Amino acid sequence: MKFYLISDNVDTVVGMRLAGISGVLVHEEQEVKDAIDKAVKMEDIAVILITEKLVKLCQDMIYRLKLTCHRPLIVEIPDRHGNGRAKDSITRYVRDAIGVKI
Repeated sequence: MKFYLISDNVDTVVGMRLAGISGVLVHEEQEVKDAIDKAVKMEDIAVILITEKLVKLCQDMIYRLKLTCHRPLIVEIPDRHGNGRAKDSITRYVRDAIGVKI
């Protein structure tokens, strides 16, 4: 099983390729959705890494996939500008996934 990167940043793509992780460079919302659809259909992909900026473009789609799909695991990663994640993003995800408020 492999990792797959969906990024909006050339530096991130190059760095991950050096680590043996293939991926795609996208910028527009439809490109992101197409890349996610393609990656989800790949049988050998276990983890999709996606930059936080791109997650914001299609938040509902990614959130739905995280809650309903068993494979692949979708992981948000910070880009070179740092972590832009909301303070309660993990808490909200756990609450919605299992129905328990932490």
